[in-house]
Amino acid sequence: MSLKNTLIIISLSIAFLMASCEKFEPYAPLEEELLDGPVEGLTNAQNAQFLAGDIAFNDEIFTAETGLGSIFVANNCASCHAGDGKGTPFTTLTRFGQIDATGNQFLDLGGPQLQNRALPGYTPETIPNGATFSKFTPPAITGLGFLQYVTDADILAMADPTDSNNDGISGVPNWIILTDYLIPSQDAIENNGKYIHRFGKKAAAYDLLHQSVLAYNQDMGITSSFEPKDVYSGLTIDPEVSDNTVRNIVSYLNTLKAPIQRDQDNVQIINGNTLFNQINCASCHRPELTTGYSPIEALSNKTFAPYTDLLLHDMGEGLDDGYTEGSALTSEWRTPPLWGLGLSPSTQGGQYFLMHDGRASSIEDAILMHGGEAENSKNQFQNLSQSEKDELINFLESL
Repeated sequence: MSLKNTLIIISLSIAFLMASCEKFEPYAPLEEELLDGPVEGLTNAQNAQFLAGDIAFNDEIFTAETGLGSIFVANNCASCHAGDGKGTPFTTLTRFGQIDATGNQFLDLGGPQLQNRALPGYTPETIPNGATFSKFTPPAITGLGFLQYVTDADILAMADPTDSNNDGISGVPNWIILTDYLIPSQDAIENNGKYIHRFGKKAAAYDLLHQSVLAYNQDMGITSSFEPKDVYSGLTIDPEVSDNTVRNIVSYLNTLKAPIQRDQDNVQIINGNTLFNQINCASCHRPELTTGYSPIEALSNKTFAPYTDLLLHDMGEGLDDGYTEGSALTSEWRTPPLWGLGLSPSTQGGQYFLMHDGRASSIEDAILMHGGEAENSKNQFQNLSQSEKDELINFLESL
């Protein structure tokens, strides 16, 4: 066989193999099936900081040599928020020590967070006698920048502390004194020295800097210039994570894209959306909010669909854990955003762990656990036909 013919046969064989391999390449997920990724419209500098924050969040694993512990919960950010999604019972945190607005009475005994792991030679914490506690499953972290730039005025406009319209819904903000290193936003509203907080299960974190610094300190035992107190010794020590890394993490959280709804033109999804509004779920899970000014142009004056009002609501006796944060009652919880809900199983081992502590194993279970201000909506859900329930749940799974 001539060299020319041999080369032709080899070339054809390679082409055939390449075509065959394409059939076995892994499925590339659609953008709406992913929680991670940056918001559109970032500048080159903002994209670079997003990538730096992505690396710090997902790839940096702390060890004893780099500041981990001595007692801790996790050794990196992504271990609680895999794929930027919800956590599982294995990553659920325990918070303890506060029963009312007078503050946490167990700060000298390890409160407010239980560090249930320890480096060799150290002893993990246990819940002190007499302390009430609650389990907090880590939330999905996408779209947080949009929530950060909802104005205080808009949050207050959604509040109805006296239930003036007699619909049974009386959401309130969580007013808390600012931690020293926090700077009020330009549209912040002050109330007797306190400011509206909006992040976390009880809305006890003011902004994404606050949330990030607390996570470093309380989840991983990592000190920073913002929170220099070591959770084990109680002593002030040198920062174990740089300000630059903290800022990169905050930028990453700020500019993660919002989850994208799927199958929006499906008739069942449309019908489910109608039912969602008819049974008054949208009174707390607000379908549409708008940001105010943001120094990040891609987040400034944007309308988005998080399905939350960022307010505290009394969820009834069944969800009263006897523990609270800030000015919230023990039965009050911040309305969790529903966007990304249908993608939760992708980061929860193929199943659902819903509500603040993951106690609900399905969307229907979660609905039926609602009480207090949501009691009427729950009852209306129970009165729907099975086909209507299916449509409503299909809508929620599309978010």
